[in-house]
Amino acid sequence: MASILTTVVGSYPTPSWLPQARTREALRDAVLAVLKIQENAGIDVISDGEISRFDVNHPETNGMIDYFLAPMDGVDVRPTRGDIEEFRRGEVARYRNEPAAILRGPIGAGRLNLLKDWELTRSLTRHALKFTCTGPHMLSKVLVDKHYGDLGRLVAAVADVLRAQLEPIDAEVVQVDEANISGHPEEGPTAAAGINRVLSAVRGEKAVHVCFGNYGGQTVQRGRWDRLLEFLNALEADHLVLECARRSAEEVRALASIRPGLALGIGVIDVKDLRIETPDEVAAAIDRAATALGGAERIRCVHPDCGLWMLPRSVADRKLEALVRGRDLFEGRG
Repeated sequence: MASILTTVVGSYPTPSWLPQARTREALRDAVLAVLKIQENAGIDVISDGEISRFDVNHPETNGMIDYFLAPMDGVDVRPTRGDIEEFRRGEVARYRNEPAAILRGPIGAGRLNLLKDWELTRSLTRHALKFTCTGPHMLSKVLVDKHYGDLGRLVAAVADVLRAQLEPIDAEVVQVDEANISGHPEEGPTAAAGINRVLSAVRGEKAVHVCFGNYGGQTVQRGRWDRLLEFLNALEADHLVLECARRSAEEVRALASIRPGLALGIGVIDVKDLRIETPDEVAAAIDRAATALGGAERIRCVHPDCGLWMLPRSVADRKLEALVRGRDLFEGRG
């Protein structure tokens, strides 16, 4: 049996001292600490915790949205009252009070520079690394579009910006994140086309993370995996990174219909619960998933359901340790 890798989805709790320091040296030290915590836990493929994307003015999204959109050309981050009222008539207003930005012209890279953050992270560790990027569909859904007038055209334009940004990044794994499509399977063709456009430039292993959203421990999108199979099977990725710890056994069984050749990452750590899983529980979750999928060979990696940034650091650290120990127990290592 091939070894199942342990990894993270991306984000990690922001160190409490970073917002007060706000210097390049402090940022470097924070990223270094996050990397070392994951290495010490035994995680096989680690990330920078998306710490470089933290902005004290936008802590609620930990840089998943504002970090990408605010520097782009064509984007206005100062919505008018009318812009806000227009945004609140849409479904995204259920979990976000204001749009991330207003698109008033053709979108472009502007000052966005993903390579800068990647170079910082790469210089701090020799460990296998994952680099994450919010997907074009999700970014498009939090904009008020006053230029393209069509979701497909907007997603394609955003995808072109992200594709050029990711092209020089040589991480072992590059992961595109999508947390909106889970509630909108009817937009699957548009979302998949945009994500594939981004992935076409990726040099390393191509991953796509899909979840049902997480804000304050709440599920944001209502949906089921069986309604997303067409979308998932259309992705030109090497593996998926999926929320499963909070989904029913029936839902996980539906993932057995994912096409051969597209490996699966299975969430076995619940990020919406402060309770620390035991290694036995993690091993049992992996075993249930392997049975549902027709064999452990379908599982490329195991990981938390989503990013860890909303958890206390002490809880996040212990959950990572349980993840590794549970994987080891499942594989008979401990």
